[in-house]
Amino acid sequence: MPGHAPGSEMDAAVEAAPIVFVVDDEEHMGTALRRLFVSAGLATEVYATGEAFLARPGLDVPGCVVLDVGMPGMGGLEVQARLHERAPDLPVIFLTGAAEVHVAVTAMRAGAADFVEKPFDNEDLLRRVQAAIARQAALREAALRRREFARRLATLTPREGEVLEWIVAGKTSKEIARALGGSHRTIEIHRGRIMEKTAAASLADLIRMRLLVGAPAPARRDGGADT
Repeated sequence: MPGHAPGSEMDAAVEAAPIVFVVDDEEHMGTALRRLFVSAGLATEVYATGEAFLARPGLDVPGCVVLDVGMPGMGGLEVQARLHERAPDLPVIFLTGAAEVHVAVTAMRAGAADFVEKPFDNEDLLRRVQAAIARQAALREAALRRREFARRLATLTPREGEVLEWIVAGKTSKEIARALGGSHRTIEIHRGRIMEKTAAASLADLIRMRLLVGAPAPARRDGGADT
């Protein structure tokens, strides 16, 4: 975002308070679950239908969905499928009856985080919700780090990108110079620029950054000299 320092988006996402979304048509269940999660310090929203839940704007947030499988109208599997289109990393924990376990297995294959059979132990459910929220937070932070690292790597010139790949392959500056047909001094200058542009604290940090991003980022092409 304009005016934000690199990493500020990451920090904001990490600091955002998670929300537990309870979707259950039984009013007493919604009330009891709200009480459970609020007592643990978790912001909680309760919806009586899948339609009402999906009508909420901004579902791509930190948190977790506790979703009843067997609801009138839109069932739990359909809610899960539609939610995945809007917020693919929002974890879903299904509440099931004994006769609905096969549905929960289908939900797990479709990406659900967990399922709990009714009647359930409150503390066990709370632990599962907290674990799902923690996993989502870790995945979101890793994704933000990858995007930030990819942004930094994309500032490298084509030659700097080549040098970086040789560095990741474990080659010394002398070996890289021989491979690319340049001088040792030129490669050292490229290495310094790479470290500066990526803000890597060490060579190991640079390599971790490159490996976390995966495929090489497109090199910057600005028409400048690059020897």
